[in-house]
Amino acid sequence: MAPVAAVTSWRLLLVLSAAGLGVVGAPKPPNILLLLMDDMGWGDLGVYGEPSRETPNLDQMAAEGMLFPNFYSANPLCSPSRAALLTGRLPIRSGFYTTNGRARNAYTPQEVVGGIPDEEHLLPELLKGAGYASKIVGKWHLGHRPQFHPLKHGFDEWFGSPNCHFGPYDNRARPNIPVYRDWEMVGRYYEEFPINLKTGEANLTQVYLQEALDFMKRQQAAQRPFFLYWAIDATHAPVYASRPFLGTSRRGRYGDAVREIDDSVGKILRLLRDLRITENTFVFFTSDNGAALISAPKQGGSNGPFLCGKQTTFEGGMREPAIAWWPGKIPAGQVSHQLGSVMDLFTTSLSLAGLAPPSDRVIDGLDLLPAMLWGQLTDRPIFYYRGNTLMAVTLGQYKAHFWTWTNSWEEFRQGVDFCPGQNVSGVTTHTQEEHTKLPLIFHLGRDPGERYPLRCSRPVLWCLRGKRCFFRHGAVRGLLSSDKETRADLADETAEPSLSRSFPARLARESWKDSTQALRPALRSLQAGCALCQPRVPGCPSRGHLGRPAAPEDLGPWTAPAQRVQPGRHELGAPRL
Repeated sequence: MAPVAAVTSWRLLLVLSAAGLGVVGAPKPPNILLLLMDDMGWGDLGVYGEPSRETPNLDQMAAEGMLFPNFYSANPLCSPSRAALLTGRLPIRSGFYTTNGRARNAYTPQEVVGGIPDEEHLLPELLKGAGYASKIVGKWHLGHRPQFHPLKHGFDEWFGSPNCHFGPYDNRARPNIPVYRDWEMVGRYYEEFPINLKTGEANLTQVYLQEALDFMKRQQAAQRPFFLYWAIDATHAPVYASRPFLGTSRRGRYGDAVREIDDSVGKILRLLRDLRITENTFVFFTSDNGAALISAPKQGGSNGPFLCGKQTTFEGGMREPAIAWWPGKIPAGQVSHQLGSVMDLFTTSLSLAGLAPPSDRVIDGLDLLPAMLWGQLTDRPIFYYRGNTLMAVTLGQYKAHFWTWTNSWEEFRQGVDFCPGQNVSGVTTHTQEEHTKLPLIFHLGRDPGERYPLRCSRPVLWCLRGKRCFFRHGAVRGLLSSDKETRADLADETAEPSLSRSFPARLARESWKDSTQALRPALRSLQAGCALCQPRVPGCPSRGHLGRPAAPEDLGPWTAPAQRVQPGRHELGAPRL
């Protein structure tokens, strides 16, 4: 109870200090570093079982902190996932989905004029209330028009680009992507910031690293708490690395990029030690979506044992590597089986700063501090959205697919494959297949690759299909598309994606006011109903706590509880690929 009381007292002092009550000796809130990678897969780190073990710094970070093997993005594509992280809300609430095609992901290329709405409260804006200085380094991707500029949405500083390093372009029909320092454009990719597509050489990761180090030094010298959002894109195709790292990895050019990122993370943590602020700095490492298997193996990463990759709502598209590090606060070498989401980083960061989330809107992110500090697990579903469509839901160890789709036959025949070498009949479909009346259900502990749908008997099917069931509950039904709407929206599957500017009126009317409160009766009915048939039917959800891991013998090697992380080993039991 002593650690709990100490942390509770510390958070109370932070709240009083943020409220301007002048508490004598009130602690400075912890610095917050969110390290967001681009298209890095679950299986890209040694601590997650990558056999070449070329990430010693990240593996050491996990050994000194906490590993989250069940951590998810909020969308399998860059822009909506980043919007979710900075708002704590599902991307469909902030308009990051398409309006001209069902189940199409939305992003912000140069052709799209939309971006993050003004009415959304972003994390750096809220952290100002606790005195934080904030900086984004790298990829913004929430709109490139002036009204969407990061400094108009709470950040104090920015060095990076509004988009990814696509190109080069001819500068006539389309210019190369600009790079900014705050409000000033300081160059463009492939021009002032060269990227050699033939060799993969670029110095951008080193530039981004130095920006991060300089910012931390300045803020520490000023004795001001800081929020650093380090969103680099070296692992997004076309991947790049600086000359000292090129050709050093057994995984090719993509591995070179990962090795440079690992080295950079090591230097960031080393600076925190040199500044003697490790015990007052919270660091979280993760990725925006799964590895882009369409670019693999030379330009893409690994999603470990999971199915498919980026742009899909199978596990490989949305389950991410995740490491929390806070020496002296987070117990070292632990593995948490809390179902986590990038949206949780919003709520957790506010909690660290002693601030409450906005009360005038639904916040989907959870506060992960109870899980990280005290090992407390919280019931919560994970929603898998693709564009405007709820494709799947995970609850505990069980995942139900309402719709399955990889990409169209037309794209597939042209060589665009989101699931290379992973065809699962009836699952990795190239047409949008509906399963809302009879969801495809997988046990992710026993079957992390989503290859074997469960075949339950009639009582279990009644449990999952009934009016009181979680999957068809009224709180969720408003987010499921009707047959009529589906047919109408499939008219132009290959149209150029567009970005909605605001939350649609239909979903605003039908969505629940408080997702946690509305879902709780459904969770309870699912638990109670399925528990009745549990003794007779293998594969049915257990009677136990649905948000907690089942008994060790009931799980696969990637989800076994009570593990400890040690550097240089394959702690999660992943095969040597």
